[in-house]
Amino acid sequence: MTSAKQSIHRLLSVRPQSLAHILAAVALGSVLITSAARANSDEVVHTAGNVSYVSGGVGTESQDQLSSLAKDFNLKLVFALKSGEFGSNVKISIAAAKGNSLLDTTADGPWLLAKLPAGSYQVSASFAGNAVTHKIAVDAARLKTLDFRWASE
Repeated sequence: MTSAKQSIHRLLSVRPQSLAHILAAVALGSVLITSAARANSDEVVHTAGNVSYVSGGVGTESQDQLSSLAKDFNLKLVFALKSGEFGSNVKISIAAAKGNSLLDTTADGPWLLAKLPAGSYQVSASFAGNAVTHKIAVDAARLKTLDFRWASE
């Protein structure tokens, strides 16, 4: 027998239980590889008190992922320079109308999505030492967007 025929004969003579184990191992390996690839690209939802949030948006894939998550949030913050260039590493502070702080974080990219209780808030964003503050009222279900623009870095 040629070596190719011997290999085929060996493969075909594998016991069904062994073949099932091999196929299960291959399937598990592909699931683990796919999960690892997704973990590297998925945006992570964080929680601070009763506020859930996620940030990112660097690159098309990240923006697509955040867009798909937007239905679960009621506030979207967008950070950019007036030239149109996106900003990141923006320090964010969200306080309730009564002044108590609900969230202090740094955005990983030009977008931050937050799920807040319905109400009025003061949102401050600081980029390159320049702070901008906006007031906004959000309801429980509808996404509102706040744009923060800076003249330059």
